[in-house]
Amino acid sequence: MSKKRRTFNAQFKSKVALEALREQETLAQIASRYDVLPVQVSQWKSQLLSAAPASFARKGSHKKQLEEHDEKESRLYQKIGQLEVELDWLKKKSAQFKR
Repeated sequence: MSKKRRTFNAQFKSKVALEALREQETLAQIASRYDVLPVQVSQWKSQLLSAAPASFARKGSHKKQLEEHDEKESRLYQKIGQLEVELDWLKKKSAQFKR
């Protein structure tokens, strides 16, 4: 028999991670209280710390990043199209030389 994997919602994860950040108890104690592994508590804590700066970022910077991403993506698709046309042209020309 296999165990069913448990899933935790974001609210629970943030609650546990915040307790780990307070460092009033060890990770093992927190993990024991919430019935999770200490490694999981540590991962959630790290995840919270890495995401924290984004919550204080300016609202416009996220929009700017999305626009830059879209612009870069469109340039890449344009380059892919150009390379496909060149490849087709080269295939056609190489077939003419094989005759």
